[in-house]
Amino acid sequence: MNRPAQLDDLDALLAVLEGVVLGKPREVRLALCCLLARGHLLIEDLPGLGKTTLAQALARVTGLDMQRLQFTSDLLPADVLGVSVFDPRAGSFRFHPGPIFHGLVLADEINRATPKAQSALLEAMEEGRVSVEGETRSLPDPFFVIATQNPHEQAGTFALPESQLDRFLMRLSLGYPDPRAEREVLRGQAGRARLASLPVLLDAERLRAWQARLDRIHVADALLDYVQALAAASREHPELAWGLSTRGVLALLQAARGWALLEGRDHVLPDDVQAVWVPVTGHRLSNGPREEGEALARHLLTRVSVMG
Repeated sequence: MNRPAQLDDLDALLAVLEGVVLGKPREVRLALCCLLARGHLLIEDLPGLGKTTLAQALARVTGLDMQRLQFTSDLLPADVLGVSVFDPRAGSFRFHPGPIFHGLVLADEINRATPKAQSALLEAMEEGRVSVEGETRSLPDPFFVIATQNPHEQAGTFALPESQLDRFLMRLSLGYPDPRAEREVLRGQAGRARLASLPVLLDAERLRAWQARLDRIHVADALLDYVQALAAASREHPELAWGLSTRGVLALLQAARGWALLEGRDHVLPDDVQAVWVPVTGHRLSNGPREEGEALARHLLTRVSVMG
């Protein structure tokens, strides 16, 4: 099937991103899908494997104003949201917005901060606004959070509880690059070496238009039958303490719409659901190691027939 000409800018955006994060086309596509679906992205990996580079590249090509926030054990909620400071010349308090008031927020090593600091960020992600000292302030639109976390077994981490993991539309892992891609990085032909030269391919208005278009991607009743069958299988599985919630099913559909859009279609196919199933559901089915949740998700996918 030929792709509509109006999708050329998304194709170009993907090509540029894949030229920075080499050898990871699926992960790059999932990250862009997450942005188009108005979700937030959690990347779990060892340090130094390209998490920050991916976030910086996405911010640059989409024109989003990016702020990086390093999560540490002494981080306070005010360091995330902002704080009001008394201005003696004006005789009143003036609000100083925190780093969350940016289009793209990179929350680095989120599981090194205390639960109180984590909650400040995650509640803002859910509501799209923050309340500080009795006043509600809206966050930018678009607003996209990419949080990174170290594997659970690393020292000095505070695991995110299930309710907070659910704030993320997807969880990904980039993993080690293949030898060819790593050689290009070593030669300075990919990775951070290319960030400064990246073009801005979308602005906020066009990105909002793509996000609005996502809502018009058609989902047939037969596709809903398949999605509900997957959800039912997760709820009935004896090895799972809990199944996929209704909010999780809605997240799955939204991500599948995003994948369909990137494929150039105006309707969702089972292939789209299967493409996003593991990154959308793995962290919702298990709060243990990433590999455990992803294995459970893949297992469920094999148990449910597309035809019911």
